[in-house]
Amino acid sequence: FLRTSEFLWQEGHTAHATAEEAQTETLDILELYRQLAEDYLAVPVFTGVKTDSEKFAGANKTYCIEAMMGDKRALQAGTSHNLGQNFAKAFDVTFQTKDNKEELVWATSWGVSTRLVGAVILTHGDQKGLRLPPRIAPIQVVIIPIFRNEEQEKAVKDYLLPLMEAMENSGIRAHQDWTDNSPGFKFNEWEMKGVPLRIEVGPRDVEKGNVVVARRDSGEKSFLSKEEAVEQIPKLLDDIQTGLFEQARQFRDENTHIVSTYDKFKKVIQKGGFVRCGWDGSEKTEATIKDQTKATIRCIPFDEHPDGLMCIFSGDPAKHEVIFAKAY
Repeated sequence: FLRTSEFLWQEGHTAHATAEEAQTETLDILELYRQLAEDYLAVPVFTGVKTDSEKFAGANKTYCIEAMMGDKRALQAGTSHNLGQNFAKAFDVTFQTKDNKEELVWATSWGVSTRLVGAVILTHGDQKGLRLPPRIAPIQVVIIPIFRNEEQEKAVKDYLLPLMEAMENSGIRAHQDWTDNSPGFKFNEWEMKGVPLRIEVGPRDVEKGNVVVARRDSGEKSFLSKEEAVEQIPKLLDDIQTGLFEQARQFRDENTHIVSTYDKFKKVIQKGGFVRCGWDGSEKTEATIKDQTKATIRCIPFDEHPDGLMCIFSGDPAKHEVIFAKAY
């Protein structure tokens, strides 16, 4: 999903009458990508601008969202480019103004790809398989019926019918697994597929009017009445969504280091993680660090604070505070 010869791509191109309109569009799309990553994929990202050596060829500015994967490497999760009039000049793309004059357009382009699927896997996956955020999970709740004979099977089916109807009416994407596989096999299979919630119902649960609810993110189990389950499941899904994001953000923040010496910089990069530090703005400095450590400037973050910082490599006053990391 990260480095393949063929991938699916969401891409957009716009043309505008003014430079200001193009810049607004560029940043608006970047914000949409941030919302997609954080609010739906539960992947925390840094937003910022690429250096001139890392920007898209032909762009005035390239803006990006950068995420930390579970192995502490960076992933460029999306980009939005302000192309200025560079491509308009190259391809003679003009528009007619209100004054009936021909002028070059101001253009943008932006895109994300199926590497976002890889981002979800590498951010949330564990040794059991996927852990999908509920908002993007094709199946949010899987129901595992447990029975030994036809009589128990019918009782469990009848018991589950109103529960399924209630979840569907609430907009919850639920699925019942009536395959012939054993309950243990089903538990492992759906854990591997990352379904956020699992409901187990057997003959004893039918007698007591209960269900067993298991969370994929924490493994925690709870015993709820059928009525409580209908009320609690949406809340549990929201809690899992929030929990996965907070867990990923805590991991990223714990592995993002502010350093002031090049020796410390190299140790962090070798171990894995992000480094926030000063950079003198020199492409030579940037290239030398990349050559020596394989780390690149992922972005100049929007929340940079370069005042008082010195360049991590040259020792000169910093022009920017940047984020360095090894990346996919």
